[in-house]
Amino acid sequence: MDESSHPINKHLDKHQMEIKRINYEERQLVIDLFNKYRIFYKKPSDIKLAETFIAERLRNNESVIFAAFEENDGEQIPIGFTQLYPKFSSGRAIKIWVLNDLYVKEGHRKKSVGNKLIETVLEYAQSDGVSVVELSTAVDNYTAQSLYESIGFVKQGPDTEFLSYQIMI
Repeated sequence: MDESSHPINKHLDKHQMEIKRINYEERQLVIDLFNKYRIFYKKPSDIKLAETFIAERLRNNESVIFAAFEENDGEQIPIGFTQLYPKFSSGRAIKIWVLNDLYVKEGHRKKSVGNKLIETVLEYAQSDGVSVVELSTAVDNYTAQSLYESIGFVKQGPDTEFLSYQIMI
């Protein structure tokens, strides 16, 4: 089944919004959104970096991107996106999807766009045989926290079994 006929790609009549999985050839549709997402998290605007990053993820099948579109005068305008990365747990012997990026353009927030993107992610994960979707957000992003919790995500406490480490190389 090709991506365009996947049951996850659907038209949502309620808000004249379409959610679609983006492939490598369609990457330009989300470059500006990805750049704005990075700006939201206090990173400098860099369209070339955004384009290279998205192109590499899609070309190498390292991520899955869904975008929300709104119809405007017969044209489909991208208004939001989400990007997933695979992760695996050896101990639990499972695949996990990490919902790493979620962004909705200003002017389209509080209109269920983020909610519909997350619903699509959850349907996709389930169809992929995945039982866990993880995400993280800024501690002061209360709007996102409220959205995630309203959908059923459960805030995780500090891990009492494992410590996390990181090194910059």
